[in-house]
Amino acid sequence: MAGQVEERMEQLFVKVVGFSDVERHALNTLFRLSEERQTRYALWTPDCGATPDVALIDSDSHEALVEFELPSNEGVRMVWVGDRPPARAWRSFQRPIDWPAVIAAMDQLSMPPPDLELSLDLDFDFSVPPSQAPTEPGVRRALIANADRAERLYIRARMSLADLTLADEAETAGDALELARKHRYDVAVIDHALPGKSGGRELLRQLAQIDRRIPCLIVTKPRLSAAEKARSLLGRQPILLEKPVDPVRLTALLQSL
Repeated sequence: MAGQVEERMEQLFVKVVGFSDVERHALNTLFRLSEERQTRYALWTPDCGATPDVALIDSDSHEALVEFELPSNEGVRMVWVGDRPPARAWRSFQRPIDWPAVIAAMDQLSMPPPDLELSLDLDFDFSVPPSQAPTEPGVRRALIANADRAERLYIRARMSLADLTLADEAETAGDALELARKHRYDVAVIDHALPGKSGGRELLRQLAQIDRRIPCLIVTKPRLSAAEKARSLLGRQPILLEKPVDPVRLTALLQSL
């Protein structure tokens, strides 16, 4: 059985050129968490004994354009991050980097596309039917469900930086559900330990059943397991953030809406 599982595993080597320390840290985290997936990603180095399968190129690096001309990179899928992508680029992404989208693109190199098996109780259908689209174009509304007033104020401040100025607050799961039934929200930030029957987890189950689906759900928890961190980095709904919430990560998520 162990041999059969190993045969289904595939490792892809990723060549990384440029990027900031923060971006490199995010990449290293993705590589480490991918060890739990059917397709695993590893940082390519000249002495690893293999050719890279894909290259992530930072447009701000001095070596960016040089990499595209190197004969040794012939056949390597080139992912360009930044402005003015060369015509030869296989995929291109703007900053702030949407890491789940980058991983999804690289996953296409492995067929069939791998799926992350997490066995969590948070796998609900949060897709929004076309008929549920906001009726007021340009007006975005948010829901903050948290019993801690200081945390609510902090999240509201982060939302303001992302031009989300219309936000409703709820201190219990019941209050949050009632608001969700009355209004159409673009995003909700929910504390997992929310007071009420089963707290935030039960609220998520109920939100998945109402007509007014919320496109983006963010759940905050004191501690995240490795599987939950992988889920968050790969963009699966709801998005899980560890408390205290990283302000840069939260703001980037809100600005991407």
